[in-house]
Amino acid sequence: MRYKIKTPNSQFQLFATRRFLPLFVTQFLGALNDNLFKQGLLIIVVSQMVLIEGSSADFFTNLAAGLFILPYFLFSTTAGQLADSYDKAILIRRIKLAEMLIMTLGAYSLYALNLNLMLTVLFLLGIQSAFFGPLKYAIIPQHLEPGELLAGNAQVGMGTFVSILLGTLIGGWLVTISSGRLILGVATISVATIGWLSSTAIPAAPPFDSNTPRWNPFRDSLSNFRLAQKNKTVFYCVLSISWFWLFGSCFLTQVPNFAVQNLQGEPLLSSILIAAFIIGVAIGCLTCNTLSGKRVEPGIIPFGTLGISLFSMHLYFSFISYADNLSPESLISITTFLKINDGVQILIDLILIGAFGGLFIVPLYSIIQERTEKGKRARIIAVNNIINAVFMVLGSILGITFLAILGWSIPQFFLLMALLNLLFSGFIFSRIPEFLERFKIWVATTACCLKRFFIGRA
Repeated sequence: MRYKIKTPNSQFQLFATRRFLPLFVTQFLGALNDNLFKQGLLIIVVSQMVLIEGSSADFFTNLAAGLFILPYFLFSTTAGQLADSYDKAILIRRIKLAEMLIMTLGAYSLYALNLNLMLTVLFLLGIQSAFFGPLKYAIIPQHLEPGELLAGNAQVGMGTFVSILLGTLIGGWLVTISSGRLILGVATISVATIGWLSSTAIPAAPPFDSNTPRWNPFRDSLSNFRLAQKNKTVFYCVLSISWFWLFGSCFLTQVPNFAVQNLQGEPLLSSILIAAFIIGVAIGCLTCNTLSGKRVEPGIIPFGTLGISLFSMHLYFSFISYADNLSPESLISITTFLKINDGVQILIDLILIGAFGGLFIVPLYSIIQERTEKGKRARIIAVNNIINAVFMVLGSILGITFLAILGWSIPQFFLLMALLNLLFSGFIFSRIPEFLERFKIWVATTACCLKRFFIGRA
């Protein structure tokens, strides 16, 4: 279904439409719930469960991460086929109904402090997310006009990262207070219920083709992978998105240790740094629509990846300057950290890395949606989700190799990621010259606009 309306002047006007607001609220609350439960579980494992089970916190932490990402490998192909074969709005409502049941089980597992049941619930949430992912990105171009597509993706990207931040902070905090596990359980059921209610307002999104899903995940995964490769630009956009998730996961995974071990900060500093990065991504997502002239502009992509590498390198040198003034045994409070010029610069670097990451990733999703056949769009998004999961596993392997085995410091690892980002970007741009050509045009056009602006104000 396509709505023929005038493209809004502001990307925020989309929130006044039924075509977008219910979907945004549904996906925002879904991501919030995933992170509320997941972070609550991780804090329980670290602070309480080890004492009860006598087991390793590191083992259960990594097991939890693996259980959440495993469904993307197992079910993304089936999820993409279902999304292309049935009404997407109906499927979303059924998935949200399943989430209510899952979170009811999750609330009991938290209350009973049953580790095995909590891990089972986390796996079920991973399945729910794997089925929701292709629907979320496939339904956006079905309900929005071409001139709204970039703005819609920007808002969804912003909402996703803000919900991750809120879920991580609130979920981790709730389980540390009195009756916190009970409150967290009630909160997750409530969020799931509101998410289901908002999903009932999503307009119908019938399939473009009457396909009958096949139930051979391995064969169908290969078929969808070949389908994605048919359009070279779309395929390399998928690889670029996956690289961003690898890069981002490498940074976010190491930030807690970076804050405590390298910056010698109190534990709360890690939350401040993670928040800076995620807020930066949200800012970048929102800025993308303005910088690209409210259209899907591939020229923004090189600008984004260049900024990621430059400020990642600057982060390394900011740390070197910061470390030169540290006393070996000092513990840096948040207040003291913010009074140190290099400390503030590290915070700014993380915000800007995230912001340029937002500028990088939003046009990539929009290009995939715009240049993929309507009836096959969800299957391409499913391929994207599978490759994302593979790249995030590779990111973990990179971290283990360079930090645990080779003994590099975390700042050195950040510098390595900045250089690898340049190499990967060079590879992508050599395969898709359009990105650099559009970048040149975008720079020239932006420069002319700025020149006219300042001359007019003179």
